[in-house]
Amino acid sequence: MAVTRACSSPHRPVLQQHVVHKHLSSGMPLPPRCPLSRSGAAKARVAPSRSRALAPDNSEGEAQSPLPADVARLSRLAQALSSHAFDSLLLDEEEMETEESQGGDDAGSWDDGAMLVEHGAEPGDLSVLDPDAPAPSTAPVYKSRRAARRRASEAREAALGAGSRSGAALPRVAIVGRPNVGKSALFNRLAGSDLAIVHDAPGVTRDRLYCPANWGGRDFLLADTGGLMADAAALLAPEHLAAAARSISAPGLPAAIERQAAAAVAEAAAVVLCVDGQEGPTAGDEEIVAWLRRTFNRLPVLLAVNKCEAPGSGDLQAAQFWGLGLEPIPVSAISGTGTGDLLDALVRRLREGEDEDEDEEAGEAAAAVGGAAASAAPGTPAAPVAVAIIGRPNVGKSSILNALIGQDRSIVSDMAGTTRDAVDTEFTAPDGTRYTLIDTAGVRRRTAVAASPDGAETLSVNRALRAVRRADVAVLVLDATEGIAQQDFRLAEYVAAEGRACVIVVNKWDAVAGKGAASLAEFETNVRAELRPVEWANMVFCSATTGLRIPRILDAVRAACAEHRRRVPTATLNMVVRDAVAWRAPPALSKNKQARVYYATQTAVAPPTFVLFTNVNEKFPEDYKRYIQRQLREHIGFPGSPLRVYWRGKTPRGEEGPRKGRK
Repeated sequence: MAVTRACSSPHRPVLQQHVVHKHLSSGMPLPPRCPLSRSGAAKARVAPSRSRALAPDNSEGEAQSPLPADVARLSRLAQALSSHAFDSLLLDEEEMETEESQGGDDAGSWDDGAMLVEHGAEPGDLSVLDPDAPAPSTAPVYKSRRAARRRASEAREAALGAGSRSGAALPRVAIVGRPNVGKSALFNRLAGSDLAIVHDAPGVTRDRLYCPANWGGRDFLLADTGGLMADAAALLAPEHLAAAARSISAPGLPAAIERQAAAAVAEAAAVVLCVDGQEGPTAGDEEIVAWLRRTFNRLPVLLAVNKCEAPGSGDLQAAQFWGLGLEPIPVSAISGTGTGDLLDALVRRLREGEDEDEDEEAGEAAAAVGGAAASAAPGTPAAPVAVAIIGRPNVGKSSILNALIGQDRSIVSDMAGTTRDAVDTEFTAPDGTRYTLIDTAGVRRRTAVAASPDGAETLSVNRALRAVRRADVAVLVLDATEGIAQQDFRLAEYVAAEGRACVIVVNKWDAVAGKGAASLAEFETNVRAELRPVEWANMVFCSATTGLRIPRILDAVRAACAEHRRRVPTATLNMVVRDAVAWRAPPALSKNKQARVYYATQTAVAPPTFVLFTNVNEKFPEDYKRYIQRQLREHIGFPGSPLRVYWRGKTPRGEEGPRKGRK
């Protein structure tokens, strides 16, 4: 519907009053351009003709006013609103970009009729304008396609983040089963993501993973678990990779995987038992069903018969599992066949459990086990601080995560490469700050990963690097007993290139032999000299085994995140740049032209980004760029955060574009 900005509807004063009431009643500040805001209150002037136009017309002796009673009280506020001021309440300049393809005066405008329909009323119906009625929750219609796409993207990200942050309040669904039956593939299919690593080898998934999912308007939290195995030696089939067979038969690892799966079932409101339809029922499946009935007899269990891709034989494959005492549902995680029936049955069981209050014990267990994901205190930021814990294999990343949250969230083993997936853990610090701690797999050299017979290691490394990209702060863990390796330098380079704040954690400090009073300072000097890309990072010497200085890690993370999001006033920045240029003038460039720095400004945060405007369009020497960065750090700070400094020169004559004339 074509609309115009300069409309002459008789309901426009009433709309103005309604919008002012909406802002004042909800506590929202008025825009700066509005005459009623703090900055424009002194400029507000009421014209007598405007006042008469807004007053109710009782010249004919009518006893009732056609407007609501409280409108008279708000009319004094609406009198000061000009046409432009009222438009600024509803329309944002960026969101109301005109579409030149439509042409005419109708682009990027609105009318009162559309406004009334947007608030849930027909044109001419003034009941929606009652100030006593609750303010409408629907936002005005925006004509900018880019603004609509941006708002839709932000809404999707916020929904996903809210689902992961409020995981403790959502009913949890655990997917369990024997190794290599397709649990991770089914997890990715139901969740609509690629969070879990899928590989044709047993023992790939070890820690439990969580991801929010939705079906039929019902939100829940899916949990992927490792394979339940009674005897690891029975899985050493010839078709499996040798490396995978050695990894799942490592001492203590199968029991640790089973403890993680048992923890996921203990906090779940429903369980999906995944079996292999092509292999048929096995003794391991019967043992898992007996364990669920014996330990969690009140939980609803759904039997998903995976790998039923063939349309003709899928039902026959599923019919073999009636002997387990559960109704089999044939599904295919690869093609998605039957997943809709599985989700329908799952949502139905969740709703039945809520009606009968059968998930009370599971909710208490979820509150106890998922205490790290509890909601933060009022006044804290909406989004938690994402922290990626990275490093070489077997440096103690999982041990540090468990020590920070006080729980056995990740599996800890002496075998290198125990962690495979990027495990997210929600945690609330004692001061109320919320964190998302991401435990990642150890990253080896690229040549070692390529030569490894374990095909899942490449996927693990990719997810570890992806965790750095989606984190706010990267915690680089070093082994104090081994010193600095070349791979540590590579990881430091990657963190600095991605523009993430960094905290260097030197683990196993208690195992360093012969250390004295000056050992810590000497080691810190050596670390900063060898890890030059992140020499600005905060450093913590700790021990995950004994708990030495573990709380200082979160203190360093919080300080680095604050510096990463810090913004410097332009006046302070230019004062520092002027002093730096006065002490060391820019070098002369080509044609003996003296370079000058006009002024500087900060254009972005996370990481802090600065632009220096100069009189030349040539590259400054690298040593002078490093000199300016050192001056910024010495006089302004930013410890724990990288800096990005860009140099912008003057455009040469003849290359300027046509000047825009005044409208």
